[in-house]
Amino acid sequence: MMEEKKRGIGYSMYLTIEKTAEYLNVPVSEVYRLIREKQVRTIQVDDELLLNKEQFNLFMKEMEKQKEALEEYLNTPIPEDIDIKDED
Repeated sequence: MMEEKKRGIGYSMYLTIEKTAEYLNVPVSEVYRLIREKQVRTIQVDDELLLNKEQFNLFMKEMEKQKEALEEYLNTPIPEDIDIKDED
């Protein structure tokens, strides 16, 4: 923490890739995928990539919305097909 303050970077504002994965509760490989696909921005300080923690607030909200939409879709009953006729 002290080293980040020396660099002029607020500790709570930026996270390492490992800390970001922990914060998002996802594997480190998922964070690398987000970086590779340019879904999140990074800054490089010395040899370390850092991610702004605040950018994930919107990301987390969007992930939650998508999860809720999927659950709603999966829980929606399949309507009866009006084209099915009784063959008696």
